Amino acid sequence: MMTTASNRTDRPPRGRRIALGAVTGLLTAAAALGAAELTAGLLGSPQASPVVVVGDAVVDYSPAPLKEFAIAVFGIYDKVVLLAGIVAVLALFAVAIGYAALRRPAVGYAGLAVFAAVGVVAAFARRNVEPLAVLPVLVGVLVGAAALYLLSARAVPLLRTGSQAGQGGGMERRRFMLAGAGVLALAGASGGIGRFLVGGSAAGASRSAVRLPTPDSPLPPLPKGVDLDVPGLTPFTTPNREFYRIDTALTVPRVSPQDWGLRVHGLVDRPVELDFETLLRRSVGEYDITMTCVSNQVGGELVGNTRWLGVSLAELLREAGVQGGADQILSTSTDGWTCGTPTDVVMDGRDAILAFAMNGEPLPFEHGFPVRMVVPGLYGYVSATKWVTDIKLTRFADEQAYWAQRGWAVKAPIKTMSRIDVPGPLERLEPGTIAVAGVAWAQHRGVEAVEVRVDEGEWSRAELAEVPDIDTWRQWIWEWEATEGRHTLEVRATDATGYTQTSERAEPIPDGASGWHSVQVIVE
Repeated sequence: MMTTASNRTDRPPRGRRIALGAVTGLLTAAAALGAAELTAGLLGSPQASPVVVVGDAVVDYSPAPLKEFAIAVFGIYDKVVLLAGIVAVLALFAVAIGYAALRRPAVGYAGLAVFAAVGVVAAFARRNVEPLAVLPVLVGVLVGAAALYLLSARAVPLLRTGSQAGQGGGMERRRFMLAGAGVLALAGASGGIGRFLVGGSAAGASRSAVRLPTPDSPLPPLPKGVDLDVPGLTPFTTPNREFYRIDTALTVPRVSPQDWGLRVHGLVDRPVELDFETLLRRSVGEYDITMTCVSNQVGGELVGNTRWLGVSLAELLREAGVQGGADQILSTSTDGWTCGTPTDVVMDGRDAILAFAMNGEPLPFEHGFPVRMVVPGLYGYVSATKWVTDIKLTRFADEQAYWAQRGWAVKAPIKTMSRIDVPGPLERLEPGTIAVAGVAWAQHRGVEAVEVRVDEGEWSRAELAEVPDIDTWRQWIWEWEATEGRHTLEVRATDATGYTQTSERAEPIPDGASGWHSVQVIVE
């Protein structure tokens, strides 16, 4: 019996070991991440955070179908889901490290070494390599190792003494709790300071201080009939806070206007360099343009319309002198993402711009402040570089942009599309006159007609709202005399070239989705 009791004392319950190991590992991870965030903050680089470094590598090297699946399922929240997934995996890894360290400390330190190796490899595998991005990883691992040593040195005696205060358990438990509280406080403080430093408060103040110039070519007010005033119908102008955001940046670059610059080079006669103040002194215009993401599914919401303020990209390129054969404008954002735009499209007379404001205010950071590209008629991945800092005239045959390297189309004109906003899917309605309404778009061609049909019957012409020009979407409405039963509504649009939207379904990749949008409703 004495032997059994001794064994029970020497070998603590498995649950207690798991619990202490989990706490030790999670606190170790917190200390490591806090130190890494502080280091990234001192470097002034939010992209140097280990979670972001690994996340960027995951984004860059994940197969294109996986990325498309993430956008289709999670939409604008795909980055949140990715970061949450990385943190969850890290937490599980930390628990395993903590548990192992209480048995064999060398295994715990080896786990931290693995974490360091992953971070270093990810830092050098990113599209925009920053050698200093390895520094937060290394500092974090060193601080994590110190935290692991401190916590395990107090956890192991606590396991040996058990939970009885008479055996010294009370004292050991207090020591472990004090050490854990100290590590947690240090992790929270360092992480919080780090996030504050990279939060771009200076850039935010600089954005607030921007005084937008009066446009040399102002637009008239929007026509009175652009909004049909149907409850539930998407408004003609998309508020900035509701404008869709799809990009590869896990952390939004926060560039101060004073630090921004643009270089135009490559196959040009006269390379050009601009700073923000010089850009604002150029001829400024207003432009109503609807943007669409290539990842938008049939009936999707990755489309928005706004009034932009900016300068002509074509005029800037003419000043630089585009050389013959330069069929691609390869633009690069501050985080290294690249975009290939057909040169002839930008130079064909459409309102291709370098935008610095939307809806009367400087671009929000998440939409490209201080400057982004906007080219009507092309999907965003070949036209709408945010945080643009470099424009190189080159050839499609010589260089490939980010998504072209992954098999997406290099020339991607926006397809003629339409969507039913009201009534909603499976909405229950009463018999009688029902307003069926939505939006349609065919940027730089214009929407000429929209038709609706019920249960595969005859097509009926919808009433179209007014539009300022051919570069925006268009609201439409059709009055339906609804009868009882379950019904399927379908919509199609015809653009100004005479092309009618196809019924053939296609996935967004490689050059945009196609097909008729349909909604089922119940009338009772």
